[in-house]
Amino acid sequence: MTLPTTTQNLKICRIKFPEIKLQARDAHKLRGYFGNLFKQHSPILHNHYDDGKFRYKYPTVQYKVINNIPTLIGINEGAELLPSLFLKIKELDINGQNYDITTKNIELKNEEVGYSRNLHNYEFTTLWMALNQANYAKYQKLTCEAKKHDMLNAILVGHILSFFRNTSIELTPYERLMAKVTVQHKNTNFKENKMIAFSGNFVVNAQLPDEIGLGKSVSRGFGTIKKS
Repeated sequence: MTLPTTTQNLKICRIKFPEIKLQARDAHKLRGYFGNLFKQHSPILHNHYDDGKFRYKYPTVQYKVINNIPTLIGINEGAELLPSLFLKIKELDINGQNYDITTKNIELKNEEVGYSRNLHNYEFTTLWMALNQANYAKYQKLTCEAKKHDMLNAILVGHILSFFRNTSIELTPYERLMAKVTVQHKNTNFKENKMIAFSGNFVVNAQLPDEIGLGKSVSRGFGTIKKS
């Protein structure tokens, strides 16, 4: 028997350009191109305010390359903004290479998101940037693999709770998230620095939308998840 869940609706917009093929590392170029093109419309497109200061909030517009397809994800206010802007797009410029756009797949719908009394399985379809500067040092000092695993579980719960807080999803005091990750270390270049990231999957008692990001640098395509 499936138990009921405690969820709220989020508005999610997904825009894909299926004719164009890019590499996952090009996601930040999408962000730069569109953020600059539409910078007069809203800081949520590039997560910076007009004075250049960083917007310290979960990005409600995210730029990704999923299965080589350029993809934009909008959440709530981001979902409301994207369709009107991107219906007008006729071309895409990545590093000076122009791509004509004749086809766009646009999906806009409400999805149930939040705490669940059941477990749900997800996979990371792009690398999960779990560690910031502070917890990276702590993680590296751990010599016990079980403790490293426990730390990553706790970090993932924190990332999900941050997503909930920034999208106005409230949990009751009795709704406690529990997650278990099964991940592998990967090395990746980020802003010309070598970083540790993770691939793999996780199980959690929460309902999450496909293709949102968790962790660091989600606006650049990291930490993208999908139900598995």
